[in-house]
Amino acid sequence: MSLKPRPTLDPTAYLLLEDGRRFDGALIGAGKLSHGEVVFNTCMTGYQEVLTDPSYTGQLVTMTYPLIGNYGVNSTDRESPAPRVSGFIVREASRMHSSWRAEQGLDEYLAESGVTGIADIDTRALTRHIRSHGAMRGAIAPIELDEEEVLAGVRAQPRMEGLDLASGVSTEEPYVVDAVGEERFRVLAYDFGVKAHSPKLLAERGCRVTVIPAGTPVEEILADPPDGLFVSNGPGDPAAVERATAAIVGLAEANVPVFGICLGHQLICRAFGATTFKLPFGHHGGNHPVKNLDRDTVEITSQNHGFAVQGGEGDEIPGAPGLRLTHTNLYDDTVEGVEHRTLPVLAVQYHPEAAPGPHDSRYLFDSFIGLMEERSRSGA
Repeated sequence: MSLKPRPTLDPTAYLLLEDGRRFDGALIGAGKLSHGEVVFNTCMTGYQEVLTDPSYTGQLVTMTYPLIGNYGVNSTDRESPAPRVSGFIVREASRMHSSWRAEQGLDEYLAESGVTGIADIDTRALTRHIRSHGAMRGAIAPIELDEEEVLAGVRAQPRMEGLDLASGVSTEEPYVVDAVGEERFRVLAYDFGVKAHSPKLLAERGCRVTVIPAGTPVEEILADPPDGLFVSNGPGDPAAVERATAAIVGLAEANVPVFGICLGHQLICRAFGATTFKLPFGHHGGNHPVKNLDRDTVEITSQNHGFAVQGGEGDEIPGAPGLRLTHTNLYDDTVEGVEHRTLPVLAVQYHPEAAPGPHDSRYLFDSFIGLMEERSRSGA
């Protein structure tokens, strides 16, 4: 492996926020202008999983951990075939990588994927700015581009509210992830930006998972009900993605277990009458404490979302009397999990597949399997 020289002290790029705040740094990856919503992620490792998470579509992701790229990238840790972020922001991009699993370096990977990045900026100051003022639109620009023109372009970009980004990252054709060992259940996975780890964990539990496009007609889904429906994570505003409602409610009322995570959680809640809202700067990282109200335990969770479900008093979910609160965020008391009071439906706001992140919440996949086992025993 070769040791790349550090960039010169003269900046080669800048990050510009919609409020005019500017950070100068070194251009990495592709050398083109890139727009997106600027957010920050607190994971210390797992930058390749972050880069390839479809939920980050349309966003410029800031890593708060100061050194990124030290173990390179490989073809195994991808959560989708290619990076989905609009841009990547780091304090220090490692000049070398060292891992027996590495296949190439971060800079090379970003460049090949057409993703622009910026390094050598004060990510701590940027994070504090976003925490104080909220996630905002921004751009990574080569240093030679005029700042006023770039700022006008940033302010012309659409805001995240109202954007249906899930349709753009969903699979175009169905595909199957075969069960590991004996096949026990047939699961449909509604792809709104599914990460590879979720179907994998279901397959390891004996599920034959058919991943279907977000635009699959509801009639097709209801015509041949599966043993379970998994509603995936994904980017954008859940209020702009209404097509899943009929399938979620229809299968649940037919006693087919439904399990949703992240965007899927929001879609399930909205299907039963709840409302969602935009968080100031979202939840992005692998260290978010969530209280399981049923078990009276705390899970450290992996999260990536900019919207949340509106909560209420006690275990009530306003507008959705059929749902009850099961998990709550210990940072800001937002809704992190629900179950239906009478139907086989459960959903969590976070990522129990945890790629990257802690594995505290993987029991939820077993809970989903338990609902399908119960349905099978009942002869439904």
